[in-house]
Amino acid sequence: MRIHFIAIGGAVMHNLAIVLRRKGNTVTGSDDKIIDPAKANLEKEGILPERIGFFEENITADIDAVILGMHSRADNPELLKAQELGLKIYSFPEYLYEVSKKKQRVVIAGSHGKTSITSMVMHVLKENDFDFDYMVGAKLKGFDTSVKITEDAPIIVLEGDEYLASPLHPEPKFMFYKPNVALISGVAWDHINVFPDYDDYVEQFRKFAHSMGEWGFLTWFAEDEELKRIFNAYDEKVRTRSYNTHPHIIKGNTTFLQTDFGEFPLKIFGEHNLQNISGAKNVCNELGVFDEDFYRAITSFEGAANRLQFVGKNDDTVIYKDFAHSPSKLKATVHAMSGQFNEHQLLAVMELHTFSSLNKDFMEQYAGSMDEADIPVVFYDKETFAHKKMPLLDETFVKQSFGNERLNIFTDRPVLENFLLKQNWKNKNLLLMSSGNFAGMNIDEVAEKILEPRG
Repeated sequence: MRIHFIAIGGAVMHNLAIVLRRKGNTVTGSDDKIIDPAKANLEKEGILPERIGFFEENITADIDAVILGMHSRADNPELLKAQELGLKIYSFPEYLYEVSKKKQRVVIAGSHGKTSITSMVMHVLKENDFDFDYMVGAKLKGFDTSVKITEDAPIIVLEGDEYLASPLHPEPKFMFYKPNVALISGVAWDHINVFPDYDDYVEQFRKFAHSMGEWGFLTWFAEDEELKRIFNAYDEKVRTRSYNTHPHIIKGNTTFLQTDFGEFPLKIFGEHNLQNISGAKNVCNELGVFDEDFYRAITSFEGAANRLQFVGKNDDTVIYKDFAHSPSKLKATVHAMSGQFNEHQLLAVMELHTFSSLNKDFMEQYAGSMDEADIPVVFYDKETFAHKKMPLLDETFVKQSFGNERLNIFTDRPVLENFLLKQNWKNKNLLLMSSGNFAGMNIDEVAEKILEPRG
């Protein structure tokens, strides 16, 4: 087949393009901005667009399928041309459903933790020799790409995002998957640019819970207030099972799961990950994994890329980075670092980068989210506002919104880097949180300088 991607530079979009290219299809694509790792990955596979932008001449009548990304617009010239020619146009979740209709579809949803839980399920299934396809929004150790599609695998594990599928398909992506097995990790307001009303945002998860086919299996986090309200009124013919934070103990700087089979050491930590593990276990049990096999497999799980990912350490300092950007994710990650390394101070840096986090009307949701950090820092890049066509936030307003007088604010990357490098890192840890890249900061290089021996 000949397949064209409009907005090919996305994390999932470019991986899907690579997988389809490797399956022998002719794949082309376009985008108005492509950055690494997507740029390097597409270039390696020979499908990096020759020029940046969208051009109607890219669309011809011999294209079998167009896969449309959410970050394109309804007036995109390539989309308009495809519509004019009557080509088959899919959002990527529509396409994934199309190629997995005969599989057992496992969908992991929730405002937070869905990438980590999806990755845990994938890791455990692989360790137990299950044959499965997948789609996850992050790089995972042991997996070549973040998307796999085959003809024969009986199971597909999908990260279920609530963000809208495409300009032509203005519903959450998870509504297109029609799961047989599903998980909802929790509900905390996000994506204010498409769900400006909180109740409307919550409603998407209620709809998802009711999208299950009869006799499916759905597990949900019992400590989430919104999910309690959804499931107190749930009357579908679906088997449900709630889960809680897994029993555990911390010895030194290692977290151990407490189970009927003994204690199992983890390479990850934090209450949110202990919740994620319980949810992942319920899903894996439903797929045929026994408890003891689950626990043995999860001990080697190191986390997904940028999800509380270890960067480096020396005798005085440990450095982690995380994808956290929404208030609930931010608070959970700061709490995890503070609790795991309570004998050290914590310098936590978060970047305002998403539409929601840059929106003045959403900013009050961040109140108290950085309070557990000894040195809280917020960074935002003025160019991000220009690129997203949003008004620049006032620094005083940002500090007031976080409700933290100790908050340090930076809008210039070199100044932020200088601030970090001049710190006394004796018994002090660093946590870097962003869904962006801190205006191009080389995290590994900065970490190396922080950790180098002092003369």
